[in-house]
Amino acid sequence: PAPAPAGARLAGARSAPDLGGVRAALASGALVRSWPLRSTLHLVAAEDLGWLLALSTERQLRGAASRRAGLGIDEALVERARGVVVDALAGGRRLAREEVLALWEEAGVLGDGPDPGTGRGTGRVPQRGYHLLWTLSQTGTTCWGPLLPDRAGAGASDQQAIVLLDEWVPAPRRLEREEALGELARRYLASHGPASLADLVRWSGLTVREARAGLALARPHLEALTCGGTEMLLDPATPERLARCRDDARRTLLLPGFDEMVLGYADRSATVPAEHAAAVVPGGNGVFLGTVVTGGRAVATWRRTGRRTGRRTGPPVVATAFDGGDDGLAPAVAAEVARLGAALPT
Repeated sequence: PAPAPAGARLAGARSAPDLGGVRAALASGALVRSWPLRSTLHLVAAEDLGWLLALSTERQLRGAASRRAGLGIDEALVERARGVVVDALAGGRRLAREEVLALWEEAGVLGDGPDPGTGRGTGRVPQRGYHLLWTLSQTGTTCWGPLLPDRAGAGASDQQAIVLLDEWVPAPRRLEREEALGELARRYLASHGPASLADLVRWSGLTVREARAGLALARPHLEALTCGGTEMLLDPATPERLARCRDDARRTLLLPGFDEMVLGYADRSATVPAEHAAAVVPGGNGVFLGTVVTGGRAVATWRRTGRRTGRRTGPPVVATAFDGGDDGLAPAVAAEVARLGAALPT
């Protein structure tokens, strides 16, 4: 039977916003994973992946040209890699990442070419396989789809299969470029507003000109306010949504390292005090540590210290307060760890 429209499948997943709901959305094809923005992996609605890629692919490929050259990748090699993958996956087949890499290695795609005696590849150039996977996904040939079975065959693992995008998402939503810019701007401000033009540029990877064009189309659906001389835009429903969850948002929360509350803005000072920004991204290398947020403000970073054996009740963590003290932080962190642990599968 034909699958239900992706929008309907995603609506079903939204009604169960937990790990099981995410797994079900991946299995049904409502959600996929790829690199549509900033060369960063995103989990997106399957029907939206195509138009998101179309906004960024050309710029992303230009930006990776020197990296491709350094890995010995030219267009001919990309097309060889694409041919191997299409042949292996056509007809709805699914492969793990290592299975794709093994096929490329055998075909001489990852090394210096087939050995004359055996016809097999001569090894792997480090990172060439990853970059080829990125390139094929960036250009719309593949994406990360459903979860693969675990080794025991008793259920799903945590590893996604590589699938052909046009087979796994047979009815993508198609938008003209200007319409796509407006849609991206509207969605960003609906989920992140109040936010500024600079925030949109930083989060999306669009140019300032593209972001302005998107805002011009999205503006009729938005409200504006001025904060510190900067125009901020938001969905009109945002204040009511915030009011409904304000008490819950003020409690102590453990956010992962790349949570949108921190990562989603150019100016993060509303959440992370400017004087402590380096503690969240030590070395300025783009790797964000997890943050402890209380009352909507980051007060500490946190990290795992290991996992308990047996029945898991939550990963033990240690928090490091920005001011070097504790101020009663430990009990609140322990309570949040326990709450999260109870929500995770054993």
